[in-house]
Amino acid sequence: MKTYTFLKEYLWLTVASALMAVGIYFFEFLNGFTTGGVSGVSMILGVYFPQLSAGTFMLVINTVLLLMGFLIIGKNFGLKTFYCSALVSVGTYLLERMFPRSAPLTDEPMMEAVFMVVLPSLASAIMFYLGASSGGTDVIAMIIKKFSTLDISKALFVSDFLIVMLLVVVFGIEAWLFSLLGFLARVLTVHLFLKNINTSKYCTVITSPEQKDAICNYITDVLEKSATVSEAFVGAYRNEKKSVLLVALTRRQAGKLKSFAKTLDEQTFIIMSNTSEITGEGFQETL
Repeated sequence: MKTYTFLKEYLWLTVASALMAVGIYFFEFLNGFTTGGVSGVSMILGVYFPQLSAGTFMLVINTVLLLMGFLIIGKNFGLKTFYCSALVSVGTYLLERMFPRSAPLTDEPMMEAVFMVVLPSLASAIMFYLGASSGGTDVIAMIIKKFSTLDISKALFVSDFLIVMLLVVVFGIEAWLFSLLGFLARVLTVHLFLKNINTSKYCTVITSPEQKDAICNYITDVLEKSATVSEAFVGAYRNEKKSVLLVALTRRQAGKLKSFAKTLDEQTFIIMSNTSEITGEGFQETL
């Protein structure tokens, strides 16, 4: 099971890294847009030091910040971030050489700005959820989160704001406005993606005492979760004793529980609420 989980996590990290490399090269570098981060710093340095490419600057800066992540946040985060950072940096570097371009893919800057936001934002959300980052200023954001009460979205805003502000000096007002819009959209999009990924179900199951044990066994043995049970409830309509189970599940597990409970008793009453604020064994820490 541990091997399966490990492989699954790194498969998703690989997909996320590929999405980010494509978004950075094709939609940031070629348009002079940026939502901040090391890619933004690399673009700025690339203008003042044209003998080195933006991809090269990215590789160097990411290496320095990655060491900070290892030292401050921890080994597990550092290893995953090293993997993602290496893939993003090398991927961007290879894209520069495999698909050399000096102009954007299309003549629709707004459409390209949308892809510039969505692809890296989705990639960042996947990485943050799995306890990693793409390196760069995402490491700074994770450090800010660790030593403050800010969530990851607000930490991203703090870490990248100055970089976006500096872009106006280098690329002009039009590129800066697109970048500012993209930066604000990225912070919001990462927050929305993470909230959706983190969403779980808080279930209140109201059933007859005869069905309680079967449902509890299903939750513990099949779903591998636990529940809090109370038998001190009485239905107002029929004045019958009821057992109430409180359980936190993933969305998929909640669907299975609903189907199972209905096969036992059509009168079983289940209330499900969305939540992204569950902490404890079996649930991902909210970022």
